[in-house]
Amino acid sequence: MTYTNEMKLSFSAKSVNESFARTAVSSFVLPLDPTIAELTEIKTAISEAVTNCIVHGYKHGEGTIYIEAKITESGKLIVKIRDKGYGIPDIKSAMEPLFTTGGEEQAGLGFTVMQNFMDKVSVRSKPMKGTAVTMEKHIVRHLKNDRA
Repeated sequence: MTYTNEMKLSFSAKSVNESFARTAVSSFVLPLDPTIAELTEIKTAISEAVTNCIVHGYKHGEGTIYIEAKITESGKLIVKIRDKGYGIPDIKSAMEPLFTTGGEEQAGLGFTVMQNFMDKVSVRSKPMKGTAVTMEKHIVRHLKNDRA
């Protein structure tokens, strides 16, 4: 697969940085000319993945969140968000709607939201080693009529 652009970020796993991650990835994808709806879906999925890193990956301390984003020649955005935190012992259960280990304040819909807004979501995790969520979205390109 050939990439036309790529970026890498790392930042502290603090809730104040969730908006930074969302903005960085949405700015990165702008050359593909996404619709407002596509951009909103991407931003929401990024927010959910980063929030999972903060709330679940580093629930008892600080850590670093890593984001890698790539754009393919065909207009596909591939984003990998990972932490080096607690990991997920049972990925299948964690991806079920309403499943949470975050207490009453968490809805347990993070993976469901990611799956609904992105074309593909895959999760890899090892207990006490961390979790990596890879999401893909093909940006529908709209032909613009340049005639006046």
